[in-house]
Amino acid sequence: MSITQAVPAPARLLTGRHRVTLAVLLVAQFMLAVDFSILNVALPAIGDDLGFSLGGLQWIATAFALCAAGFTLFFGRIGDLLGRKRIFLGSLALLGVASLVGGLAPTPELLIAARVAQGLATAAATPSGLALLTTSFPEGPLRQKALGLNGALMSAGFTAGAVLGGVLTDVLSWRWAFFVNVPVALAVLVVAPAVIAESRPADRPRLDLPGALSVTLGLLGVVYGLTQAGEHGWTHPRAVAGLLAGAVLLAVFLLVERRAAQPLVPLKVLARPTVAWGNLIGLLAFVTETSLVYLLTLYLQKTLGFSALAAGLSFGVLGLGTVAGGLLAPKAIARTSTIAVLVGGGLLQAVSTAALLLLGDTAAALALLLPATFLGGVGNMLVIVGFMVTATAGLPDHQQGLATGLASMSQQVGITMGTPIMSAIVTAVTGGAVSAGAIRHGVLVAVAANAGLVLLGVLVAAVLLRVPGIMIAIPRRRSRR
Repeated sequence: MSITQAVPAPARLLTGRHRVTLAVLLVAQFMLAVDFSILNVALPAIGDDLGFSLGGLQWIATAFALCAAGFTLFFGRIGDLLGRKRIFLGSLALLGVASLVGGLAPTPELLIAARVAQGLATAAATPSGLALLTTSFPEGPLRQKALGLNGALMSAGFTAGAVLGGVLTDVLSWRWAFFVNVPVALAVLVVAPAVIAESRPADRPRLDLPGALSVTLGLLGVVYGLTQAGEHGWTHPRAVAGLLAGAVLLAVFLLVERRAAQPLVPLKVLARPTVAWGNLIGLLAFVTETSLVYLLTLYLQKTLGFSALAAGLSFGVLGLGTVAGGLLAPKAIARTSTIAVLVGGGLLQAVSTAALLLLGDTAAALALLLPATFLGGVGNMLVIVGFMVTATAGLPDHQQGLATGLASMSQQVGITMGTPIMSAIVTAVTGGAVSAGAIRHGVLVAVAANAGLVLLGVLVAAVLLRVPGIMIAIPRRRSRR
């Protein structure tokens, strides 16, 4: 089949049921994204209130990140086996209960247990929710629009979490950073059963337990190693051990999948250029923009002397950029192609990130920082929507759970990897110095590395995705006479 052959015009209008389904799934995904960052600003207050040690405080974030990233692919396949709607609803119920427990926690141990449960709920809800989204909307303009809105709210949720966490901690208490999830989860659980249809393959495969264990433990090892590198440096024994163990287990996973009768990830699917390179582009997109928030938080607080709340509010402009990019992306894909959007969005993000290398040491730097982060948010969201469309296109519904599981894994691992990687760069450059000038220098070096990673994604999209047959996977608007 070639692009010039006539194809049926894909549906373009959302029905009433489509709108309700989309609203329910988007609210849930926004809440999950908020959870990644809402506690960042609140960590010192939690430590003071519950008596966390300085070394134990980082486990509030790490316990969540390990589970959210490590178990995503596993729960994506469980959704294929048991039904994606069932897993989606069950995971949101778990999230609501865990958030209530976390908000009421009187001890560090109970709060960490609640964060583990929140991470597991996120690992289950993200791929199942994304699979429900892709199977509820036919491939073409409707799915592109749904994925664009999903990407915009997901990225905006990460940014909004930093703002909301600061506001709730300052005005009420850090406990409300947990409690805020409870009414949202309840609302979704009340509405979702009536409007979302069950989605599962007609032939349910058996669970590839060796593959599930090896990939989950491998991802846990990599994420743990990266978090330790971010805290102690790349040569720390725990960082090296985690990264090596993770790499070995992921190699074992590939060997297991090669021999398994019903593999967790069929290698022929993983070998598809749209899946393999699309997910690499997505991984880089999430690594770069989410970690940029961390770098600019350091810069705003340690160099410019902003309060945590003022720094969080500064990222509202970035959030607006991601929403704008999410709304623009489906239209840009329809008018051009996914590759054009991936390349154009990546270049816009790279240039905007590189502009931050000119940041000075006075508040006047906001005149550069705010427009640069807005445009960078637009570019990053163009890439994220392009990645989602590419990584899930051309696959039948019975493989959407796998495709969205891989895409969700790229998302979760990317969000988790970004901050430790950039933190390790800053630590290596500053050598432990905490002066405003040293922090600024370390941040700018990390910003340069960040821009380089964005350009790597552009190169992958421009060169490796240009394979015959790729473009026919993405429906394009037929020309009018």
